[in-house]
Amino acid sequence: MKQIPIKQVDSDKQYVNLYAKREHIQVRAYKGFYRSLRVLAAWPLLLAYFLTPFITWGDRQAIWFDLPQRQFHIFGLTFWPQDFALLSGVLILAAFLLFFITVFAGRVWCGYSCPQTVFTYVFMRAERFAEGNRNARIKLDAQPMSFTKLRKKALKHVLWLAISAATALAFVGYFTPIRELVSLIVSFDLGMWETWWLGFFLIATYVNAGWMREQVCIYMCPYARFQGVMFDSNTLIVTYDQARGEPRGKGARNTEVTAPTTDEKTTEPLGDCVDCGVCVTVCPVGIDIRDGLQYECISCAACVDACNDVMRRLNKPKGLIRYATENVIDGATHRLVSSRFIGYAVAVMLIAGLLVFQLVNREPLEVSLTRDRQALYNDMGGGVIENTYYLKISNKGQEQVAARISISGVRNYSYLSLHKMSLAANETNEAVVRIQMHVDNLDTPNTAITFSVKSSAYGDFEMTQESRFIAPADQLF
Repeated sequence: MKQIPIKQVDSDKQYVNLYAKREHIQVRAYKGFYRSLRVLAAWPLLLAYFLTPFITWGDRQAIWFDLPQRQFHIFGLTFWPQDFALLSGVLILAAFLLFFITVFAGRVWCGYSCPQTVFTYVFMRAERFAEGNRNARIKLDAQPMSFTKLRKKALKHVLWLAISAATALAFVGYFTPIRELVSLIVSFDLGMWETWWLGFFLIATYVNAGWMREQVCIYMCPYARFQGVMFDSNTLIVTYDQARGEPRGKGARNTEVTAPTTDEKTTEPLGDCVDCGVCVTVCPVGIDIRDGLQYECISCAACVDACNDVMRRLNKPKGLIRYATENVIDGATHRLVSSRFIGYAVAVMLIAGLLVFQLVNREPLEVSLTRDRQALYNDMGGGVIENTYYLKISNKGQEQVAARISISGVRNYSYLSLHKMSLAANETNEAVVRIQMHVDNLDTPNTAITFSVKSSAYGDFEMTQESRFIAPADQLF
């Protein structure tokens, strides 16, 4: 570790570390209202993540991101690359919804629903099952290696790897149908990409939730860095009531204390904080909330539950550590509705409304028409000119349709090589369309022509595409 000299005394140099060594956090188990609330929030998310790939919709997986076919199936809807604007809208909506929640209640997303937090607590439960409670784990880490220590450590890592493998399998199962994926694993017939992504997410989950834990929240998560700019005096945060808790100390509430400025000893009543340190031992990021609001705090309220339990046993009111706003702590009036709150709420509603509008008015058929780029026209002789077009129709719906093709804008054409196209659900068909016309029926060498694609399967749906019919100018005049 790199060091620099900060002071020289009698030719002896003193050094300070530029980087502090990480101290492993052993979190104490606890119970309380907010812990129960977090469990209620985490279990539906975990069950949805692991079980959704096994849900079928018709003859396919309900949620399936089919990258080779560039189709994204979400229950009864299929999205294509052309629907990228919808994906962008969903991501923008998620961002503004996160901002809206942050203005109202700080980092509650991090404390209750963030995948990093959820999986970290799952790994902590596995660790507690294998190695015991907090005190037992601390003692185990301090012991020299033995068979008992090796057995407990090995069990912990086996459980971690099993959870990581299940997480990786579920994730890849959204891109390769999970039943097919399980069959490939059992038969040792995995492809290169499936093997790569299974290994990648196994290692990522094992490292992030098992080893790094709070390091991800403190140093890697960008949300921890910019969430402070969205806070205001009306934002709910986990806070310590200094007026009630200080001066802290153990023993009788009337005791002799030393003034920090004059070093004089005086007798004054102690606050409600007994300086037990339980709020620190239950914190998953290892901070002391009594030092004030810190960006590392993920608003999980573990310290609130732990402190309330201590206050209950001491027959004191709960809420020494609680969710509160800066205004409430300072004795000012709390205003739920602020300008930021209203602004983000309006943005969320507008973006959500726009997304719903786009989904409702989404075209069920996608039509693409291009001219033959190899030749502007083909002279068939006798004044007959042929133009070639490439027509591609994509059926975004979940039922088979028959599309009828016609043209307008020109007269007396012949040899329309394609009049009808049948498309299965989520199918794309391409066809070559050739049109022949005599020069006597053309007024200009560059005539506008309109292709029309109709289908009765989607409420008399019709889509038009414009193009040009090209002819040699010397034969028209």
